[in-house]
Amino acid sequence: MCTPSRAAFLTGRYPVRSGMASSSNLNRDVVWLGGSGGLPPNETTFAKLLQHRGYRTGLIGKWHQGLSCASRDDHCYHPLNHGFDYFYGMPFELLSDCQAFHTPELHRRLRVRLWVSTVVLALIPLLLLVPTCARWFPVPWPVILAFALLALLFFASWFSSYGFTRRWNCVLMRNHEILQQPVRLERLTWLILKEALAFIDRYKRGPFLLFISFLHVHTPLITKEKFVGHSKFGLYGDNVEEMDWMVGKVLEALDRERLANHTLVYFTSDNGGRLEAQDRSGQLGGWNGRYKGGRGMGGWEGGIRVPGIFRWPTVLEAGKVIDEPTSLMDIFPTLSYIGGGILPPGRVIDGRNLMPLLEGRVSRSEHEFLFHYCGVSLHTARWYQKDCATVWKVHFVTPKFSPEGAGACYGSGVCPCSGDVTYHDPPLLFDISRDPSESRPLNPDNEASFDSVVKKVEAAVRRHRGTLTPVPQQLSTFNTLWKPWLQPCCGTFPFCGCDRADDIVSAAW
Repeated sequence: MCTPSRAAFLTGRYPVRSGMASSSNLNRDVVWLGGSGGLPPNETTFAKLLQHRGYRTGLIGKWHQGLSCASRDDHCYHPLNHGFDYFYGMPFELLSDCQAFHTPELHRRLRVRLWVSTVVLALIPLLLLVPTCARWFPVPWPVILAFALLALLFFASWFSSYGFTRRWNCVLMRNHEILQQPVRLERLTWLILKEALAFIDRYKRGPFLLFISFLHVHTPLITKEKFVGHSKFGLYGDNVEEMDWMVGKVLEALDRERLANHTLVYFTSDNGGRLEAQDRSGQLGGWNGRYKGGRGMGGWEGGIRVPGIFRWPTVLEAGKVIDEPTSLMDIFPTLSYIGGGILPPGRVIDGRNLMPLLEGRVSRSEHEFLFHYCGVSLHTARWYQKDCATVWKVHFVTPKFSPEGAGACYGSGVCPCSGDVTYHDPPLLFDISRDPSESRPLNPDNEASFDSVVKKVEAAVRRHRGTLTPVPQQLSTFNTLWKPWLQPCCGTFPFCGCDRADDIVSAAW
């Protein structure tokens, strides 16, 4: 999921350490800009590390790590409070709800249930009128009005948030200023690219960190007209091609300014394709090839194995392929090493510096064990047995696909982390160095080392859990509720709305 994956990427730590993992199946991400949870201010991001080393730091695109704690404008979780000197983009994320008259994406099934409940409650006062109108027996008017008021209050309690999702969540900001509310999607791609190129031009004479967090390959797949219909893989493919064009423009700018030899470029994704995202035209959430599962499915390879592409012409060998288990968390210590920073003392850092592996000074990943969570539940662990170059993967919990055997949770729209899941005792074991598609589970009959591998991994899980300390849960039910007093607003609440993005020239920080 986006929020916990990005928290791990930014901090180099499992999201459960910062409270950015959810115990709820409903709210596994930050779901409202007007919520009170987010990446804690005491967490150190790679941007903060490099900022302290004199780098100019910028975030262009999506944040999705929360915004405010106690008041509408405190912005305690804002990128500028996490080491970024400049921010331009959406503090939330791009959803289908951001497109007018589009099928809602946020809590779609919950909204259906809320509408049904509202209709049922609204029918009660109407039914109470029947005995009076038919002159069977009188029903006191205070009783009828009380039920009518109850139905109205219930409707207002949820429609005040879900009825205005586009206005509340789909906001474009520059630093702390709201530029558009709601955001106009038709120009967003061009604005994001223009801001990224302007940032490079502004700080090209000194060290800089630019995190471009694309809004692409995510429903509603907003794509400029010139790319629509280009790909044989439909709208999703068109969207990928547009993102590829944007990446090309950024690389051209680095080459043009003669920065390429001095700049590490890293391209990756925060999770695998979301298989449940579909419509009549086909797949909208991507596909994960031979890898089983997808986004939000705990430990299945399709949701967690993502591309990692590096470019640094004078340092890294072009065309080199490294098939070693690494993690998004590794970028934190890697950038700390490159920037000459010091890792935060007294804090567990789960990532490992990738430069020795990338430069060829070592041939093996430093990770012996990696742990794969679904919310706060540890579903899977991976052991890299380096003496024989075998990667074992142990599943303690797996989601139940719906319909059965479908390969995803099409029935519910997203796989749960707990509750309606399958607990394995003994756990499932795969050798993904030989079976990356996880199609051939091992057992004591076909794998002599089954028991020893499982015991080794279970011992590692116990040690890992011993390093966890209690922290406030940022994605708790209370924190993920929409709170009107925290809702960012351009104008006078609740009449929020503006469009100041016509002035698209970035103001120098």
